Amino acid sequence: MSFLNVNSKNVTIGEEFIESNYNYQTTEVQKTETGITVTPKDMPINFRTKKTPAKTGLMLVGWGGNNGSTVTAALLANKQKMSWETKNGTQDANYFGSITQSAAIRIGQTSTFEEIHIPLKEVVPLVDPNELVIGGWDCSSMNLADAMKRAKVLEPELQRQLRPEMEQIVPLPAIFDLGFVSNNQDERADNVLPMTKYDAVQKVRQDIRDFKSQHELDSAIVLWTANTERFSEVTEGVHDTAENILKALDENHSELAPSGCYAIASILEGCSYINGAPQNTFVPGIVDLAEQKNVFIAGDDFKSGQTKMKSAIVEFFVGAGIKPECIASYNHLGNNDGYNLSSPKQFRSKEITKSNVVDDMVASNNILFPEGTQKPDHCIVIKYLPYVGDSKRALDEYSFQIFMGGQQTIVMHNTCEDSLLATPLILDLCILTELMQRIEISTDGGKTFEKSNCVLSILSYLLKAPFVPAKTPVVNALNRQKQCIENVIRALVGLPPENNMLLECKMKQTTKQ
Repeated sequence: MSFLNVNSKNVTIGEEFIESNYNYQTTEVQKTETGITVTPKDMPINFRTKKTPAKTGLMLVGWGGNNGSTVTAALLANKQKMSWETKNGTQDANYFGSITQSAAIRIGQTSTFEEIHIPLKEVVPLVDPNELVIGGWDCSSMNLADAMKRAKVLEPELQRQLRPEMEQIVPLPAIFDLGFVSNNQDERADNVLPMTKYDAVQKVRQDIRDFKSQHELDSAIVLWTANTERFSEVTEGVHDTAENILKALDENHSELAPSGCYAIASILEGCSYINGAPQNTFVPGIVDLAEQKNVFIAGDDFKSGQTKMKSAIVEFFVGAGIKPECIASYNHLGNNDGYNLSSPKQFRSKEITKSNVVDDMVASNNILFPEGTQKPDHCIVIKYLPYVGDSKRALDEYSFQIFMGGQQTIVMHNTCEDSLLATPLILDLCILTELMQRIEISTDGGKTFEKSNCVLSILSYLLKAPFVPAKTPVVNALNRQKQCIENVIRALVGLPPENNMLLECKMKQTTKQ
């Protein structure tokens, strides 16, 4: 694959590194009683990115679920260039829905104003998903071919082609605690680790080491795609520091969730950990541990269907000066995610992540929402209806106040193929995390380099409730999140951020040349 050639004295592309001397331009704002003062700031930053992606493994917690079996099937189908017949004709394997594999980025225009776009994956070297090695754990001992059939996500002919290989794959035994998921999940939990949490974490750590050794991997990334847990009851002296969270592990503390155990195991093994569900895995003690070990973490909850649409719609209307007053969101689904969410405590975890998605956009406009104004009414309902399976239905009604007290209402029906939307997000989370592991940053002129903050807020575009470093802004606006990814990647090769001003097309002197 060819990569972008940048003609700039500020960029050096060597055999081992891409080095960029970058001028980061931002603004500092001071709020006083007399008004607002804005000061433009220039910050010289050196980026150093390893050119060659690491040989990477992806270990999924919940490997035998709908997402896990679909990810595995998709990787195999793409690697082997499979095709299959559907009622609409021949379908080829692809990576549609993945921004790293199927999205393009504008890099500029020619002297005759022809705009040029190239695939995002050609700007900087990224892991090829076909080269990812996949493994993981599940509370069910079902082989992945049977799990794929149970999920009812993929076409029967594709399943038949994949079965010989996938029926040989059985997940590793998982850490499981019925106190954190719905009681109905006990029906499939026949592949669990029957030991204390401390011993289970040691077993998972050994699993990670064995996986890396067996496949001769440079790096392994662990991602939670298992069931939504209830929120842990965060307690001072238990969850507040790295020392206390490890002590809680030693003591088999009841409020240390399985997702927290996997996070601890991953961090102690130096493996980035991504939380793809809404529970509060990243309690302060786990964040503290990640900072001490200099290991990346990211979360929370895949943003695939209804919430992605909501963050785009609300951002658009607030930006247009139109006031959202009421948002009513209803879902019904029939997969195991919906089965687990039929329990109130697990639903509450999901409700929290879905509810907060509009907060920063509302706060961005103090004309529509002056200080002290009530936020829009916002209600979320999720129901379990087995018949629809993985084909989730999302119905939303948006009510807006428009000019002179008028009203506008938008009603949307969205049929979301849940796992087929989540799978590309899982791949992007893994691929972008691996990229971040190769990037070093210097703010002292290249004398010393270090990794970015251990909390990967750059992945917010892919996550419903972005987990960000303490005391930093949470951004839910979809376009801002996407621009962050694109502009950081541009910075790695010394390109300025995309501002869409196109001044060269608007000035007489330029257009005459």
